[in-house]
Amino acid sequence: MLRTHTCNELDKTSIGKEVTLCGWVHRRRDHGGLIFIDLRDRYGLTQIVSDPTKSSDCHKTADEVRSEFVVQVKGTVRERPEGMRNTNLNSGEIEVLVKDFKILNRSDTPPFEIDQDKEVGEELRLKYRYLDLRRQRLKNNIMMRYKIIKLLRDDLDKMDFVEVETPILIKGTPEGSREYLVPSRLYPGNFYVLPQSPQQLKQLLMIASMDRYFQIARCFRDEDQRGDRQPEFTQLDIEMSFIEAEDIMAINEKLIIDLIETLTPGKKIQQKPFPRLTWKEAMDKYGSDKPDVRYEMPIVDISDVVNDCEFKVFKEAVKNGGFVRALRVEGGAKFTRREIDEYTDLAKQYGAGGLAYIQVTEEGPKAPVLKFFKDDEIKAILEKTGAVKGDIVFFAADQFKVVCEVLGHIRSVCAEKIRPPDPNIFAFCWIYDFPLFEWSNEEQRLNATHHPFTSPHMEDLDKLESEPESVRAMAYDLAVNGNEIAGGSIRIHDAVLQGKIFNLLKIGTEDAQRSFGHLLHAFSFGAPPHGGIAWGLDRLVMLMCDEPNIREVIAFPKDQKARDLMLSAPSEMPSDQVAEAHIRIHPPK
Repeated sequence: MLRTHTCNELDKTSIGKEVTLCGWVHRRRDHGGLIFIDLRDRYGLTQIVSDPTKSSDCHKTADEVRSEFVVQVKGTVRERPEGMRNTNLNSGEIEVLVKDFKILNRSDTPPFEIDQDKEVGEELRLKYRYLDLRRQRLKNNIMMRYKIIKLLRDDLDKMDFVEVETPILIKGTPEGSREYLVPSRLYPGNFYVLPQSPQQLKQLLMIASMDRYFQIARCFRDEDQRGDRQPEFTQLDIEMSFIEAEDIMAINEKLIIDLIETLTPGKKIQQKPFPRLTWKEAMDKYGSDKPDVRYEMPIVDISDVVNDCEFKVFKEAVKNGGFVRALRVEGGAKFTRREIDEYTDLAKQYGAGGLAYIQVTEEGPKAPVLKFFKDDEIKAILEKTGAVKGDIVFFAADQFKVVCEVLGHIRSVCAEKIRPPDPNIFAFCWIYDFPLFEWSNEEQRLNATHHPFTSPHMEDLDKLESEPESVRAMAYDLAVNGNEIAGGSIRIHDAVLQGKIFNLLKIGTEDAQRSFGHLLHAFSFGAPPHGGIAWGLDRLVMLMCDEPNIREVIAFPKDQKARDLMLSAPSEMPSDQVAEAHIRIHPPK
């Protein structure tokens, strides 16, 4: 070994020891005689002292080093003088007096400072990610990620789960997201895909009698990027046999509580056990299927109050089977016209035609729409929403989902503006009984809300043909602070029922056999009742590390355009290698 100790290992008990340390020069200070160097490795910092009266050769080398040089030092541990101790460091009471100093490797001047947490452009950080990872913030995030995954593995092992790796090169199946294609050299014109998730494989493991499976799974989706999305991401994947939804939720709740209380003791879980809301309840009250329940600010249905008012937008919405809903924002009467216009623009982005409002001022209610309402209608609106002086009430009118989602987004933005929720509180909640299907106007067909393997509620089976959009899924999501971090369902384990679902999704018999024949055939060999869940691990780590996006908790992430700036990927390939994969490249249009 080139070292006897790490840079966080030495303390007062080490005084007098002869030690050898290796690391990077974090900071160098010349005090006109003595040279002080903060030596850094993965574990921490140790102060090194070079005294020219003790070794002129060592001092000459110490004078030569600069930030990020890799060095090896040998010396004696001694106590720091009074007034020069650093209580923030494990090694803050000692220093190493150098007897031998060797430069192992030199460093160019880094493109940004490693020893300070200054703001650096993201493109530069991603290009030099190996340098960014030397900084304490990123290093802490990667260590937290490791601890989270280790604790999950340990807990699941105690619960008798077995970790099974599933293949990365699999068959393409239409599960909803665009897949990454991998051409086959040996089978011209044929392709593998990178898995969107191990969904079918973990179901096959249940048929194989594995009973309790988990995997820290790599997944791939060729989607447009956002702050909490990457083209490749990591899931905690769980599947179990002979269970019900309640069993899966209970086990996962236990896992998440242990995780938060063990690794983030400074954070508090708002409510245990986690509250549970049906999808309908969550949309009704919070306008979201992943609501932030750290604060109330409920949405209220006022359709019955305004169904006969003179405001045409409200009246027509109710007449056409839609809804009028209201959101009271405490203290919102002080919003300026410009701020209200910004909320209106936001509402339009989410499908609303506009955003009506009433400000409750000292002089009484004020709004352009008031002329369309009778006094008793205004009074009923204020009573139903609970609005008082100083508040504002926003209104949206449309079909159920549009109204809910519009006011749900306005709710989140207003909460951040008026009274930002405590970031040290984790407010978990389970959302269940999602619709099994959703209608796509663009495609003029039903789509699976989760995926086509989700089981419908048994008591809704008689509605599959007549009222498919009213059928509830045996599905459940776990949300925290407005983020979905896990989702799962009880799966279909009967080939006949699975075939009915495929038919409703316009997946014909031939297409079903071509894409899912392996799963349907496996069902004929005794498939147990089973279900599972998948956690978005990147997103969970992001929240536990108080980071704004998942790129900050991934060692080597892609940028927002799915590019790897460090490796310059994707990149062109040699023409002979492309031809060998039986691919012809057409110029982009």
